[in-house]
Amino acid sequence: MRTWKFNEFIRLLERNGFALNRQSGNARIYTGTVDGKVRLVSVHFHRGSDDIRPGTLGSMIRQSGLSKKLFR
Repeated sequence: MRTWKFNEFIRLLERNGFALNRQSGNARIYTGTVDGKVRLVSVHFHRGSDDIRPGTLGSMIRQSGLSKKLFR
């Protein structure tokens, strides 16, 4: 899997119907519907240009319910 930046990840979420639900400090919660289920994705970062660590990326992908193919 390639390296992702937080800004890229957020753009992909938004292109797939997710929207910013709320924000508190450096934590943003995005809400979207995937396969008929409402999904919440927690995105915690300081700068959008920062790389996402592989474990964090995997967690956010699972939270979103989107296909892993979108992230390759």
